[in-house]
Amino acid sequence: MAKLRVLFVGGSGIISSACSRVAVDSGIDLFVLNRGRSAVRPLPPGVSMLRADIREPDSVRAEISDLAFDAVVDWVAFTPGHVRTDIELFRGRTAQYVFISSASAYQTPPARVPVTESTPLRNPYWRYSRDKIACEDLLVAAYREEGFPATIIRPSHTYDQTSVPFDGGWTVLGRMLAGKPVVVHGDGTSLWTLTHHDDFARAFVPLLAHPRTIGEAIHITSDDVLTWNQIAETLAAALGVTARLVHVPSDAIAAADPEWGAGLLGDKAHSMVFDNAKLRSLVPGWQAVIPFEQGAREIAGWYLADPARQVTEARLDATMDKLATAWTA
Repeated sequence: MAKLRVLFVGGSGIISSACSRVAVDSGIDLFVLNRGRSAVRPLPPGVSMLRADIREPDSVRAEISDLAFDAVVDWVAFTPGHVRTDIELFRGRTAQYVFISSASAYQTPPARVPVTESTPLRNPYWRYSRDKIACEDLLVAAYREEGFPATIIRPSHTYDQTSVPFDGGWTVLGRMLAGKPVVVHGDGTSLWTLTHHDDFARAFVPLLAHPRTIGEAIHITSDDVLTWNQIAETLAAALGVTARLVHVPSDAIAAADPEWGAGLLGDKAHSMVFDNAKLRSLVPGWQAVIPFEQGAREIAGWYLADPARQVTEARLDATMDKLATAWTA
């Protein structure tokens, strides 16, 4: 049987780096198109590199020349303009085009849980999510009108060793180590689903060139559901300390820091639990096996291994101080 030929646009991100590794290990002939600037997550040996900027379509056409693919995955498409460019670039060149959407596109807050792929898409709070919905709308229309072979994948909160689940990254870990209070939105009891990027990759790669995925939307999440209090406490335990948590309403956080607040009101403030039955029907036997306790140890180890990674966001740190003081009082 001939090897699958797959193109990743991107391939060095939190999610895509794991998928690149699993794709190569599974015998896929993987091409990666990017600008070659990522040093944090190097690509695995065996990848065929294509140097071009997806935002400059002519450079992409020149680089891919007459290549055709069994699947093309764009990891860095965020707006309808990006998707329109992809449709023009890859129409007739691929048997499957995979768009990486977001589970934050689902109805926010959800009317019911668990969330399924048929849950309506609506997020009035976060521009990022509304753009993803608009991208999906374009692809659904292209599939219906011309048979463009689109598959939509909706990750939820997928992380690797570099990504702290809380806004601010190291800022939160540094506060924990210093014994400073950490702001947790709401009362910390809303439920959140965290997915390790290795678990995601083992589910995602079998969907490439899968004939039953064309025209479909599928979310990929773990079943590892924790409260935000548990997430904070698990990170603190991985650092060898006890977390001091201060609970602040999401609205108050949004008033103090609109950017931080948008991600809360448009995503993290609401309990999100997912039904992965559709995914398991396509990838029989798949199961997420990496609990956040293990992921938290990986995160702590990565940041503590190199002081250069321990960068505090001064503005966010100051906002947390003010909120913690106000809401402790």
